[in-house]
Amino acid sequence: MHCLFMEAELVILEKSFLYCCSLLLHSHLWSFIGSIFWQLGRKTKTQVDLLNSMGSMYIATLFLGIQNTTTVMPVVSVERTVFYREKSGGMYAALPYAFGQTVIELPYVLAQALAYGVAVYAMIGFEWTVAKFLWCLYFSYLTFLYFTFYGMMCVGVTPNYQVASIISSAFFGLWNLFSGFLIARPQIPGWWIWYYWLSPMAWTLYGLVVSQYGDITSQMDDGVIVKDYVNSYFGFKHDFLPVVAVVTLGFTVLFAFLFGFSIQKLNFQKR
Repeated sequence: MHCLFMEAELVILEKSFLYCCSLLLHSHLWSFIGSIFWQLGRKTKTQVDLLNSMGSMYIATLFLGIQNTTTVMPVVSVERTVFYREKSGGMYAALPYAFGQTVIELPYVLAQALAYGVAVYAMIGFEWTVAKFLWCLYFSYLTFLYFTFYGMMCVGVTPNYQVASIISSAFFGLWNLFSGFLIARPQIPGWWIWYYWLSPMAWTLYGLVVSQYGDITSQMDDGVIVKDYVNSYFGFKHDFLPVVAVVTLGFTVLFAFLFGFSIQKLNFQKR
């Protein structure tokens, strides 16, 4: 256990400057996204307004999540090479290394999600209630986290950064296609619906949309209640929110576990 926390401490010291620069860069991205979708969250009178509001949440989390993946992969790839050398020297085993790499991401991504949540939530103009804001933070945090762990996992199961980039990019397209936003779940053919449930972004979109709009009883201009439209068009139900929260957490744990497993069982070192 002492080795685990020593490795986590070393990783924190090594990555502090990198994380500060990354947060500074992402702050500009948050401002850019917030200005593009300025106060769209308040507009729910028409179906177009509602789709624009939902799209602003989806695009923001998807874009920043992909940024997390692409940022973490080259760093993990270089550090894995160093790990091979230190492992052969008997400094520490795979478990402390994987533990340190994953644990350090928790506070950094939390800081990222908090800054993103406050800035973007206010700029887009969603309803300021404690429950809605906390749900937005929860799903944003886990989404950024599983994208980060996904990038680490891709590096762990591939021989180099270039292959990991190709594989991760391929799945980005599939996650986006089957997220339920470009093609709503009720419109996805039955023989492809299984992949919808396997797409992490589908659960993120479900959680973000239903937590913000799944309980709104006001009517749109055409007389349809907002929550009824969310249910009929997307197939999202507010009562399903706790399950969505657990599944989203499950994807985060799964990617972190697969990264640790790949580091422990796979060795791409060339002798």
